[in-house]
Amino acid sequence: MPHVIVKLYPGRSDEKKKELAEAIMKDVVSIARCTESAVSVAIEEITPEDWPEKVYKPDILEKEEKLCIKPGYNPFE
Repeated sequence: MPHVIVKLYPGRSDEKKKELAEAIMKDVVSIARCTESAVSVAIEEITPEDWPEKVYKPDILEKEEKLCIKPGYNPFE
């Protein structure tokens, strides 16, 4: 507890993905008041072509009530 999954387009170096994961982990520890060893962060690369069906539809449209921040785009419009 907690586990964070970041989905993004491919193209960032392993170093940048690690930097992002560590920044997320530090904020989670600070805000959720847990230990670093309790946090896990995964990064999944999704191609732009697959984004609407693999991310936007299942994670945004179908789980809109769980979103804390809604995106300002809709690939289906």
